[in-house]
Amino acid sequence: MSTKRKIQEEVDVLEQETNKFEIVLFNDDVNTFDHVIDSLIDICDHTSEQAEQCALLVHYKGKCTVKTGEYNDLKSRCSSLLTKGLSAEIV
Repeated sequence: MSTKRKIQEEVDVLEQETNKFEIVLFNDDVNTFDHVIDSLIDICDHTSEQAEQCALLVHYKGKCTVKTGEYNDLKSRCSSLLTKGLSAEIV
């Protein structure tokens, strides 16, 4: 592998990583599993399996990254989760 190609690959990876933010969903004692799952499907475009796994992780671990992407896309999604009574933040 040439040095130029290796450097370009490293730059490509760094560019991809710098544009990534995450929505982290936190556990609470208020919302049901069904509400969390339905919200993740509606707002974060999860499959039912993804949403169920995230809900379980939030329940047992206290938090879970539910969506990764550009800040502008995540901002409205996070606001929608908060509107539904869930605890979430962008990091």
